[in-house]
Amino acid sequence: MAGVLHVVATPIGNLGDLSARARETLEAVDLVVAEDTRRTGRLLEAIGVRASLRSFFEGNERERTPAIVRELVDGRSVALVSDGGMPLVSDPGYRLVTACIEAGVDIRVVPGPSAVLAALVVSGLPTDRFSFEGFLPRTAGDRRARLAAVAHDPRTLVFFESPRRVAGMLRDLVTTMGERRVALCRELTKLHEEVRRGTAAEVLASLEDDPLRGEVVVVVEGDQVGIPVDLEAAVASARALVAEGARKRDAAHAVADGLGISANEVYRALLDADVP
Repeated sequence: MAGVLHVVATPIGNLGDLSARARETLEAVDLVVAEDTRRTGRLLEAIGVRASLRSFFEGNERERTPAIVRELVDGRSVALVSDGGMPLVSDPGYRLVTACIEAGVDIRVVPGPSAVLAALVVSGLPTDRFSFEGFLPRTAGDRRARLAAVAHDPRTLVFFESPRRVAGMLRDLVTTMGERRVALCRELTKLHEEVRRGTAAEVLASLEDDPLRGEVVVVVEGDQVGIPVDLEAAVASARALVAEGARKRDAAHAVADGLGISANEVYRALLDADVP
């Protein structure tokens, strides 16, 4: 009988965020494949777990995936972890998961800490629709091109960035998106956790005398101008859903999600129209 691949989320900084289920899984599996065996080894030591470790990072993922899949097919259980947070999210693991699916190996997820969601909810920016963009390109030209490509996305944008490049990113944000609101989140869940909020220019100015250290997530307000939306047409769509039995608020959210506009705006328009 084939084994199971467990995709296990680990703390992004605070050890107390490791779930009881994650600890039990790491203790029970035959093998833990880790982005950094030294870092994961320290985590396992801290929680009192002894496990067989094997490195599995971007540079060797393609090479090591077939052997791990064979072990899973032979009945061994494997846990996949990254340096922190959920594996596969700007971290190795996608090739392994897809290879396991093709081989018929069962995959189970042990959810937990996520720098993406932690930054999003603390940013003070809209959370109903968002896009995770990962790391931007390292070169300035490619970075500006990527930012320009998403400049008119109405969703909140979430980026990972190196503290060494974050000032350049903010300068390019000002150039490509103007005075967009941002939240710069540093060292989330750790002792020196910090969130700087303001326009891109304001947050950039705050870095001049206080450069950043540590891991950084940048959350950017979505385009609030974009392509004009016909509110009357949106209300008509919502009215049709209400006629089919949907509640007004649910109908407003369904229409707004598809158009990238405020659900409250559609809902208020429905009330003003006195929809039965």
